[in-house]
Amino acid sequence: MADSVTGAAATGAGRFEPVPLDPYAAPVPRYGTGSLADLLPAVAAGMGVDGLTSGMELRPADRVCVFLVDGLGWELLRAHPEYAPFLSSLTETSGNGTGTPLTAGFPSTTATSLASVGTGLPPGAHGLPGYTVLDPDTGALMNQLRWQPWTDPYRWQPYPTVFQLADAAGVHTCQVSAPTFEQTPLTRIALSGGTFHGRLSGEERMDLAAEQLAAGDRSLVYTYYSEVDGKGHRFGVDSDEWRGQLAYVDGLARRLAEQLPPRSALYITADHGMIDIPFDEESRIDFDEDWELRAGVALLGGEGRARHLYAVPGAAADVLAVWREVVGDRMWVASREEAVAAGWFGRPEDGGGVDERVRGRIGDVVAAAAADVAVVASRTEPKESAMVGLHGSMTPVEQLVPLLEVRT
Repeated sequence: MADSVTGAAATGAGRFEPVPLDPYAAPVPRYGTGSLADLLPAVAAGMGVDGLTSGMELRPADRVCVFLVDGLGWELLRAHPEYAPFLSSLTETSGNGTGTPLTAGFPSTTATSLASVGTGLPPGAHGLPGYTVLDPDTGALMNQLRWQPWTDPYRWQPYPTVFQLADAAGVHTCQVSAPTFEQTPLTRIALSGGTFHGRLSGEERMDLAAEQLAAGDRSLVYTYYSEVDGKGHRFGVDSDEWRGQLAYVDGLARRLAEQLPPRSALYITADHGMIDIPFDEESRIDFDEDWELRAGVALLGGEGRARHLYAVPGAAADVLAVWREVVGDRMWVASREEAVAAGWFGRPEDGGGVDERVRGRIGDVVAAAAADVAVVASRTEPKESAMVGLHGSMTPVEQLVPLLEVRT
């Protein structure tokens, strides 16, 4: 009998031997019905924007604001009601508010999720399937959050955003965020459309978002806050610093909700959750120091909880076998073909939902953490390896994000 958590099986002698986790049993995102990619298409379709479909059902509203809090996972929010009384009050149906969890896409990481939010597409279509992924045209890893090395953003992600479609349909459309994000490639290909308003403080963003909602008979406003994620990475989600940020963002959400104009809906969501990974050899497996895991791997992409492995020519099968043997009882380890077919990057009924231009960006082997473990790279990724809180995989604490609703 196999243990579903540890991936171990009892032998006849009573010992436990590692059994690789089945990649087809991973809890894949609910693409098409309940993922981040379904939110804006449902919102915009309800405002009369043509050409958008979603399996998610939302009551139409003339004015909609989406407030995305980076790193605010559903399970983390539910575990800390005393620090977020307003947000917690929205996790259950009560008064004018309702709440439910959505799934981020895979991997549950910022660049991937923001692209899914803005385009209404799963990662296999929009083409940002990880923190760092291979650019097949150059043979180099491309960091899709920092956009390094530079590549043409519109070649990388050619689809229009939902904001652009809404703006073209006559909806008053804008983004309210930190000024530094206005011209970033990620903003341009994932979140642009209408006008951008840069404001430094969270309070300024909430006030301006409410003003912009009232500026049109039909309005679509997006606003963003990053420091819940920032404090989680630096100090961990079990820290006073993280809890302080949760309390602060709770106040921001209340501030915005109290200013909503008539006929409005506010949706508060996130791009991923987070988990603290202990700093020990069992929990943090160092790729740079592990000759078995390095064998046959030309490039290590992704991040600690969601790795893309690009094999040297002819070595993909061996890399898959070794990773399954070494970490397969703690991580879902799949070939590219298995990960696509299992629906990691798009709906299985759509053939995995991966565009041909995107297929080569996905690792020959993909590994997603199922246990409290990460594959770090101490020498080649020193900053990422020093982070306390991590994310990227499909476990509930990382993948589930809130969809909290307030209406007027």
